[in-house]
Amino acid sequence: MFEFVTSFLPYGQYIDFALIVITFFLISEVVSIVFKKIMHAVAGKTQTILDDLLVKAVNRPLIIGIVLAGVYYAILEASFLSSFLGELKLGFTIIFILLGAVAGVRIIGAVLEWYMREITKGKKTKTEEHFIPIIRKAAYGTVGLIALFVILGQLGIEITTLIAAMGIGGLAVALALQDTLKEFFAGTYVVVDRPIRIGDYIELESGERGYVKDISWRSTKIQMLGNNMMIIPNSKLASSKIINYDMPTSEMSVVIPVGVSYDSDLEKVERVTIKTAKSVMKKTKGAVENFEPFIRYNEFGDSNINFSVILKVKTFVDRYLLTHEFIKALKKAYDREGIEISWPVRKVYNYQAKKW
Repeated sequence: MFEFVTSFLPYGQYIDFALIVITFFLISEVVSIVFKKIMHAVAGKTQTILDDLLVKAVNRPLIIGIVLAGVYYAILEASFLSSFLGELKLGFTIIFILLGAVAGVRIIGAVLEWYMREITKGKKTKTEEHFIPIIRKAAYGTVGLIALFVILGQLGIEITTLIAAMGIGGLAVALALQDTLKEFFAGTYVVVDRPIRIGDYIELESGERGYVKDISWRSTKIQMLGNNMMIIPNSKLASSKIINYDMPTSEMSVVIPVGVSYDSDLEKVERVTIKTAKSVMKKTKGAVENFEPFIRYNEFGDSNINFSVILKVKTFVDRYLLTHEFIKALKKAYDREGIEISWPVRKVYNYQAKKW
């Protein structure tokens, strides 16, 4: 490319080498600027920060790769290095493999950073403290192992036997640790899919309820209302049905069944009940004060006309205190207003046998 210009100068081939390297360096700078502008323009139109992090992760390896490509091309054109060309080609092949591994590691780091900043909303919990370092090391180790195998193949080392031996060894380890690995992958699923979070109040398929206190690589700890700690393997948690009372929001409705006698004025019953509910919700801790309680008649029962009172609380456990206070206040209000709640009544008719 530069032979015609440098053929008239002393040490022309060295100048050729330098000019090629400098040219590719300048190309890398231009590519970097254009790449940043175009990709940032595209990334700016999306809601996620993942694309921004990926652009930042691959930008530097891209620049270094272009510069190295320039050096490699310069070596191919340099006659004074022709005697070392085979070794230099091998060396650059290894360098490019390592550069690809570095790019892979940076991309994995960007994805994990996106997860910590966007998915967990920047709130690092014990769950992330347990799992993210393990996932990062496992991913980095996998990339490094793949790079090592490729490099060994380039060096002419037979890796088929090595891979087979590692496969057999890995299978033996996996069989020996299958229960442990099963719990680890189930825990990874729980962390990534996030059906539960630390602090959530949940109910298991078997009926147990409690707060999620910790999610480790093997098991999940749930503190029940009796202050007992239930430890459940992650595999069972991942395969069972779960009611999460804190998702999508912690606020929830409380439905309280009530019944009044058939002699009651239903308009008055509704008015007194709602007034009592509003008063109780303003005074009771855990109630959603601005919620408008309401009732719905739903059944002609055996002794009462039955209906439901709908209230609202901030968390699941707040329902207990609110229900307690409401029942006390409603009984007092009904007694004061002369509204009767009937108990079950049975009428018995005695028919004497007809005498013939």
